[in-house]
Amino acid sequence: MPDELFQRYQAAHRAHQTHAQGCTTCTDQARCRDGGRLWESFVRLQDAYLQRKRRR
Repeated sequence: MPDELFQRYQAAHRAHQTHAQGCTTCTDQARCRDGGRLWESFVRLQDAYLQRKRRR
C-alpha cells in the first residue's frame, strides 16, 4: 500500500484535474483563486514526496 504522503500528493493532483476540467477561468499559465490553491497544494506535496524519495 502506498504511503500517506504519496496518497495525499495523488489526491491533490486529482482535485486539481477535476477543478481544471470544469473551470472556465483556469489555463496552464493562469489559474483562478481556487485553481491556484489546488495547484499550489499539488506542487508542494509533489515536491515533498520527490525530496523524500531522493534522500532514500
